[in-house]
Amino acid sequence: MARLVARALRLGRSALIQVGAVCGYQGRYRTSFIASALMWQSGVVIVAPEVIQNRLLKVEIPRLQQWLRVDKPIRTGDAWVGGDFQGILLTTPEVWLNAQLTQNGAFRVGIPTIIDGIDDLEDWVRASLTVTLSPNCWDSLALAYPFHESVIRNARVELTHNIFKHPANPYECYAVSDLEIEILQRLYSVLDIPTLPDTWKKFYSNFQPQSESPLLWATINRTYGTFYLHTCPVKFGQILAPIWQRQPIVLIGSAVETETEAPLFRERMGVGEVTCLKFSGDNQTEAIQLYVPYNLPLPNTPEYQAAFIHKTRTLVCLSATAPGLTVILVGDVPLKAQVGTILASEFGSRVQVEKTCLDENGILVTGWEFWREHQSVLPSPTLMIIATLPLPSLENPLVSLRVSYYKRTHQDWFRLYLLPTALNELQRAIAPVRENQGVVALLDSRVVNRSYGAQILNSLSPLSRINYLDPNLFNSTNND
Repeated sequence: MARLVARALRLGRSALIQVGAVCGYQGRYRTSFIASALMWQSGVVIVAPEVIQNRLLKVEIPRLQQWLRVDKPIRTGDAWVGGDFQGILLTTPEVWLNAQLTQNGAFRVGIPTIIDGIDDLEDWVRASLTVTLSPNCWDSLALAYPFHESVIRNARVELTHNIFKHPANPYECYAVSDLEIEILQRLYSVLDIPTLPDTWKKFYSNFQPQSESPLLWATINRTYGTFYLHTCPVKFGQILAPIWQRQPIVLIGSAVETETEAPLFRERMGVGEVTCLKFSGDNQTEAIQLYVPYNLPLPNTPEYQAAFIHKTRTLVCLSATAPGLTVILVGDVPLKAQVGTILASEFGSRVQVEKTCLDENGILVTGWEFWREHQSVLPSPTLMIIATLPLPSLENPLVSLRVSYYKRTHQDWFRLYLLPTALNELQRAIAPVRENQGVVALLDSRVVNRSYGAQILNSLSPLSRINYLDPNLFNSTNND
């Protein structure tokens, strides 16, 4: 990996590297690209979230500087240092993407750039491209157009009335309806577009009818009776493509896609021909023991909930004498609470729902988002029980809006969007279990009953398949 990064710096040829879920979770790969950046004779930009930057600044860079005997300047900041700076500049994805998308000149063209953590690149880009109209924006608009204050107030009242009529959902997020779009169009028709406040002008430019309609949704705060309107392009490829041409880029992620060339990811992100490398897991040290039962009801049936709870209780009882953390991943919010209550009644304070203060032999019941955010600070689980595949829920308006786009353009929305998203989430979630070569129970019978099940199992390799529950299963794990 270090050689490939050095080659990218030397020849100016971009690269995409998948280091594997376990290596990505542990962060061991960072030594490779930091070493190459330190030894490169010119300036380098490293784009990484602040938590990763802190690790690089306090651990990786000082250690490598001492070992390599190099004294390269290291800076953090929101713009290139300028002049003849030959060091390393660390910056965040938000800052770098904003500079590239607005071309504000903060980063000089042609500087080799390493982006760490591209598993989250799509989320970073979406956040950067989303334009939000907050309650304060309405106040600013009324001040900017005093002669139209009544029109603005009436539009705001109408939108509030209509948006709050949407039935409550767990996401407090709603696709903007045709009626609400009409209200916005009437408002914009009486305003002078060139003199609009910046946020309103950006919202208007995204809001215009296009061949590919943007995502348009609302979030609400029922406590304060306020709403926020959001818009974002549905496709990023065409917007991002010029960025990758401005400088050599090394894109590094853990498990972006099952294929080495990452064709779906590259198409979504507008990445052209690059050198691709993917590291596979070590069969000797990273193989999990995977239990996938054949006879469970499908998740969308009434019988599933009781069957899942029974199977979960059985697994927890079998592992009761084995040391280590047990993690139960449940995406469904009501089921998550029910599982936590039932297990707590039997196993007491060992059971916690989305808490990080756990006993040594604790049982954590959690959703996917909480686990992704906190898994790096928790012990590696001995047992992980997964209720259902982390396929994005069509009940989430943001998901349904994206699926609607794929349907309108006659594309396979499951293969191009839902399944890749689930595979990425699944691989990252399971990575800590591999440190103990622990047991993963995937209690979703679609893995064995659907054609895409083979692709899911392949993405979880290396693994040892378990077809039945052996009382000695966890004792043998400990002995190994």
